[in-house]
Amino acid sequence: MTIARNQQICVEETPYYHIVSRCVRRAFLCGEDKASGKSFEHRRQWLIDRIKQVTSVFAIDVCSYAIMNNHLA
Repeated sequence: MTIARNQQICVEETPYYHIVSRCVRRAFLCGEDKASGKSFEHRRQWLIDRIKQVTSVFAIDVCSYAIMNNHLA
């Protein structure tokens, strides 16, 4: 049975949450794909810009983030 988020999260007890999102389809998110030789490093700035946009729209603060070149999207 599912539980609503407003019943799961208590900001007073735990103000920080680790959020992870993953999708696996053998495509490089950023960095150099050794199989194809293509570099997708330009996407790193796209992700940084998107994180900044999302935090300005939603009521969240980002304490830290990691965009790693060895993660696959």
